[in-house]
Amino acid sequence: MSNSIGQHLKKVRQINPLIHHITNYVSVNDCANIALQLGALPVMADAVEEVEEMVSLAGALVLNIGTLNKRIVDSMLKAAKKANELSIPVILDPVGCGATSYRTQTTLRLLEEVRVTVLKGNAGEIGTIAGLEAEVRGVESGNVTGDLVQAGQKLAARLGAVVVVTGATDLILSPSGAATVSNGHPFLGRITGTGCMAATAVAAFSAVAEDAFTASVSALACFGVAAELAAYSNPSGPLSFKTAFLDAIAALQPDQVTNLAKIAYI
Repeated sequence: MSNSIGQHLKKVRQINPLIHHITNYVSVNDCANIALQLGALPVMADAVEEVEEMVSLAGALVLNIGTLNKRIVDSMLKAAKKANELSIPVILDPVGCGATSYRTQTTLRLLEEVRVTVLKGNAGEIGTIAGLEAEVRGVESGNVTGDLVQAGQKLAARLGAVVVVTGATDLILSPSGAATVSNGHPFLGRITGTGCMAATAVAAFSAVAEDAFTASVSALACFGVAAELAAYSNPSGPLSFKTAFLDAIAALQPDQVTNLAKIAYI
């Protein structure tokens, strides 16, 4: 699998897929930057008047509900339905789902009305959607009660999608398989937007990989390895780590991922 991750990274840099984001204004610049450093091309277009045209040019679509309002929801639905028509991968990041009824209801509406390729969230968000007892404080995950792997696989089967649970160890779940990626660094949890950036990485790999499960494993392995390489440069704190992390993504080589990826199938 590690060798194929390197090949996927090469392919992103060869093809330069356009990644259409309808995302939040907190991390929009971070998402654009990680797309560029991976080799993809970011576009942030959320006007309902142009989303169908823009997504038609894209290799993947990212929907992120971090800063939610009715206008954004309308644009998300329109863009995602067009993406479904064109078989363009749709990555949904249900930021804060479970914290408020509006976020939860919006997530469930999106999942009902459009076909999502990858559902990516933290344990609290995914646990909420899967029907587990989960705590979400603002946009941060709290405790989750129940078997998240089993519930996530059932959710994946119901949606016909890959379910990704990000955390200290990332879970990638399909109806018939599961994998963990254990790369990363604690500093990722101390800067805003790393979850959103991970969704962008998944989208970039989904645009070039043969299937969403492989794309998600590859993206998160590259993401985590780059975080470890950034930490080796001895940043003085979270913000200098963020700069080092983007530099590490830009400089990341396929053989580094092959040698350093910590992937297990469960």
